[in-house]
Amino acid sequence: MDYFNSYIKNEIEKIDTLIKEHEEMKKNAEGEMLQLIEEEISKLADQKRQLETPRTAGEEDAQEESADNGNINPNVVTLEIRSGTGGNEAGLFARDLFRMYERFAEKKNWKIIEVFKSENEIGGIKTISAEVRGTNAYGLLRNESGVHRVQRVPATESGGRIHTSTATVAVLPKLQKVEIEIHPDDLEWEFFRSGGRGGQNVNKVSTAVRLTHKPTGIIVECQEERFQGKNREKALEILRSRIYTEMQEQQVKSISDLRAGQVGSGMRNEKIRTYNYPQNRVTDHRVNKSWHNISLIMDGDIEDILEYLDTGLK
Repeated sequence: MDYFNSYIKNEIEKIDTLIKEHEEMKKNAEGEMLQLIEEEISKLADQKRQLETPRTAGEEDAQEESADNGNINPNVVTLEIRSGTGGNEAGLFARDLFRMYERFAEKKNWKIIEVFKSENEIGGIKTISAEVRGTNAYGLLRNESGVHRVQRVPATESGGRIHTSTATVAVLPKLQKVEIEIHPDDLEWEFFRSGGRGGQNVNKVSTAVRLTHKPTGIIVECQEERFQGKNREKALEILRSRIYTEMQEQQVKSISDLRAGQVGSGMRNEKIRTYNYPQNRVTDHRVNKSWHNISLIMDGDIEDILEYLDTGLK
C-alpha cells in the first residue's frame, strides 16, 4: 500500500537522523554516558531493521496455511473481547470467555498470540486482542461475533444474588486480496510503554501503539512485538480488517458511507448468547438452541456449538 510504504520511509529517515545525532554525541562522551549512547544507537538500528524487513517467518507460515478463499485467509483471525455492562463482573466474564477460546484453540492445536491486553483492578479483562492461527479458524469462529451475556452469582456477591453482565466478541478476518484505502491524514498515532510481556525494552521504551481512524472512530491497540515498527504494522492490519468487517455488516462500499456511532464494535449489537450458570445452560438466541454442562463449555468444549451454528446460520 502506497500510504504505508510512504509512512515507513519517513520513519526510517527519522531514525537515520537520530542515529547520526547520537554518533556525533559519542565523540564527546565517555564512561557511562558513552555506554548509554551506544545502547540507544543499537536500539535505533534494531528498529530500523524491523521497518526495513517488517515481514518475518511468521508470515511465511501464514502463506503456507493460506487457501484461495476469495478475500479472506481462512486460517488466521484476530479475536477481540471487551467487557460490557456489569462493572468488574463483566471484566471477569470477558476473561472467562477468552480462556474458553484459548482452551478451544489448544484442543485444535491452533496458535493463539496476545496482541493487546488491558485488565481491571481485580484481574478481569477490559480489552484483549489476540491473533488465532489454525486450520479453518475463521470458518469456525466467525459466528462468535456479538454480545455475550452471563447470568451467575459473582464471587464478590455476599447475598447470593444472580448478576447479569455482558462482554462483546469480534472475530476479524485476515484479508488476502482486498485493499481498503485509508488516507494517512485520517490516522492518529499514539505510542506508549507496554505493560505486558517482552522484557526490559518493551516496558521501558514506547513500543506499544494506539491507532485511531478519525473518520470512523475505530481504535486499535497493539503491544505484541518488541519493536514499535512491528506494532504499527500489526495495528494497520487489524484496522483494515475492522473497517472491512464493518463495511460487510453495514453493506456499504466505501469508508465514508459507514454510519457514525456504530463503527468500532466489529459486531452486531444484539445479544447472541446467554451463559446461565444456575441452570447449567448455554443458549444461542440466533438458532434458539441450548447446550448443557456449562463448566465443560467454558473449558473450551465448544466445537459442537460452533459446528451447529455454521450449519444453522447459513
